[in-house]
Amino acid sequence: MEKGPFSVEWLAQSSRSGGRVTPGEIPPQTPPSVPADTPRDREAAERRSPGHEAESGGGAPGRSRTKFSAAQLQELERSFREQRYIRAGEKQRLAAVLDLSQSQIKTWFQNRRMKFKRQTQDAR
Repeated sequence: MEKGPFSVEWLAQSSRSGGRVTPGEIPPQTPPSVPADTPRDREAAERRSPGHEAESGGGAPGRSRTKFSAAQLQELERSFREQRYIRAGEKQRLAAVLDLSQSQIKTWFQNRRMKFKRQTQDAR
């Protein structure tokens, strides 16, 4: 069966070849035995291989999930109840008081807003 121009198969093949293929032309395929060039490519290939389970469950390599203490959560929740969007000064204060980075504070607030949104939508 011939792959017509702009069929799903043709588009998939042309995107792999960098898009330098004219309609009707069948692009050359990269052989599957080509080794991965970078560590990131090798990791992605390993994740796609059958039977491979990700040990870390995804996410950034080398970065473990932050486990907030009860005191940190209490202070973060108190601040969230007062203001859902944190200001720069409050972010700096919380980071210093709670011994966290400003990036962790920012991410916690983003995640908490999403949790709040889900809770309010579920309540309807």
